Amino acid sequence: MEEQQTTHTHTLPDGTTVEHSHTHEHGHGHTHSHAHTKAVVNRLSRAIGHMESIKRMVENGRDCSEVLIQLSAVKAAINNTGKIILQDHIEHCMVDAVEHGDQEAIQELIRAINQFMK
Repeated sequence: MEEQQTTHTHTLPDGTTVEHSHTHEHGHGHTHSHAHTKAVVNRLSRAIGHMESIKRMVENGRDCSEVLIQLSAVKAAINNTGKIILQDHIEHCMVDAVEHGDQEAIQELIRAINQFMK
């Protein structure tokens, strides 16, 4: 089980340069840091807080219409977070997968997109 690490530099549309590394095992499977990890974690934390607030609304017998509106807001926030993750994945992981002819990673992305879009 030999590991190989490669480092890549990408330039984002705003001109920011991002460097990240990949560790490969068995020709597939890699770990690396993403450019937007902190933003994604912050968005998820806000969504979790919002969901806790909605739970309290239900427990306190708030109007169903208000609860549905708040659920809709959380759903939109989660979808937007998914878009950021997808963009980051395409810009980093998929660039690497295409460079290395990793068809398995491409198929995994297709499966993940299909699951996300349900």
